[in-house]
Amino acid sequence: MTDPNRPIDPQDRPEVVHHTTVNTAPAPERRSGGGGVLAFIVGGLVVAALVIGFIVYSNGGFGGQAEDTNVDVDVNLPELPAAPEMPELPNIEPPSVPQPNPAPSN
Repeated sequence: MTDPNRPIDPQDRPEVVHHTTVNTAPAPERRSGGGGVLAFIVGGLVVAALVIGFIVYSNGGFGGQAEDTNVDVDVNLPELPAAPEMPELPNIEPPSVPQPNPAPSN
């Protein structure tokens, strides 16, 4: 293996040296602005919010007030059949729990 820190011997150099040229296109010019569409959308939303607010806070907006708002609602519901009675639960003794053993005396 050769030492990369060793200077290159002139006899080891190749006679033809190939160079690579990379051409890149210039970056496209950035345009500022374009806020006209955004302003149009925001303006439309503001107008829509104002129209909805007017309609909501003016009780319907374009019509007159109702003369009488008292409404009598009478609903006759049918009588439901009696629900069946549940059977009595059997008497079951609770399980017995063993008591702990006394502590050992040392």
